[in-house]
Amino acid sequence: MYFCAMETNRQKKIAGVIQKDLVEILQSAAQDGMKGVVISVSKVNVTSDLGQAKAYLSIFPSTKKEEILEGIISNTPLIRHAIATRTKNQLRRMPELSFYIDDSLDYIENIDNALKGKDNPIENPKNLKKKK
Repeated sequence: MYFCAMETNRQKKIAGVIQKDLVEILQSAAQDGMKGVVISVSKVNVTSDLGQAKAYLSIFPSTKKEEILEGIISNTPLIRHAIATRTKNQLRRMPELSFYIDDSLDYIENIDNALKGKDNPIENPKNLKKKK
């Protein structure tokens, strides 16, 4: 199973349906149990065979993102079932879900700070990330 570069209309529609329902499920869970946490689903990609769906999540505050992602991953079967019951008239088979952190906003913020002169590695070499 692989993600092809060119998504079909069917893949886009299924990804949109999953994204919409996933947002509702995760936001209601965040309101119920995690006060002050905002979870947004930035993108959903579906494989060409419609068997796998990758969901990219933005979690605020970012200090809790790893902990929250672990909780979401451990509840994947419940989330998948909730989406399947919502989409039973639209999808024959619910794709397997996998969740990832979308760190593009952190990346943009780092670039923005660098452009503004904050965290300048030339002035403060300690800001350079060590290569492994």
